[in-house]
Amino acid sequence: MRRIDLHLHSTYSDGSLSPTDLVKLAHHAQVGVLSLTDHDTTDGITEASEAASSYDIEVIPGVEVSSLYRGKETHILGYFVNHENPQFQQHLTFLRQSRHERIPKIIDKLKSLGVTISYEDVKAVAGRGSIGRPHVARVLLKKHYVPTIEQAFSRYLKEGSTAYVARQLPDAQEAIRWIRDAGGVASLAHPSWVRNSLSELQVACQELKTLGLQAIEVYYSAHSSRQTSEYLNLAHRLDLVVTGGSDFHGSTRPDIDVGIGKGNLKIPEQALEQLRTCAAGNQKASP
Repeated sequence: MRRIDLHLHSTYSDGSLSPTDLVKLAHHAQVGVLSLTDHDTTDGITEASEAASSYDIEVIPGVEVSSLYRGKETHILGYFVNHENPQFQQHLTFLRQSRHERIPKIIDKLKSLGVTISYEDVKAVAGRGSIGRPHVARVLLKKHYVPTIEQAFSRYLKEGSTAYVARQLPDAQEAIRWIRDAGGVASLAHPSWVRNSLSELQVACQELKTLGLQAIEVYYSAHSSRQTSEYLNLAHRLDLVVTGGSDFHGSTRPDIDVGIGKGNLKIPEQALEQLRTCAAGNQKASP
């Protein structure tokens, strides 16, 4: 039976594999349907689609859009987006620019802490990708300031840490609207990041649904079986489409594999078909 993975990152954002190599790995992992959901960019979709044609793998155009919900960074996944939509690309360009503007400020804070890295170091690690904190973390690891990527975030880069700098981000409502206007389905990524308790998450999802949210990422590498069950029930109660994926990044998160996450990830075909139906309805309704 083919596997489905709707949350993957490449070198166009903060993954360690090119879209071509990612598709090859997906083929070996028996993935038949995937979505490349790089952060704030769709630039890798064409390459992924071309590579997938050699393996009979379906690539669903996707993206992971950064936003703010009630003051907290919240990511909205977009599926079946028209990634050639000029207005959508303009929005993504704004988000990538906010990433570029943030990095020098982080570097300045690190310097004040006695941690010396340069913007050129970070750009070299990012390559053609949409630059971000994970690239700073990789430089800190490379220069032996931290022993792991996780410690780079906990010590310096995550919200509340010594070198953290907030980004200029759109409200979640805007991010959802951008995705919907591009014909896509908006899904709440890794919901456990949004609110700690199930009751708080339900309130958040109810509000976000009124703003256009149509789906929630139920199947995810970091979810326990209990969380998966709770989020599945929540999706049914709120009539949200169910999505899922590994959130594969490659060598920066070596415990997560394409198609299976941490070993027990399985996205059912029914979820994919419901996502298709939702996307078809959106595109039919679009002017």
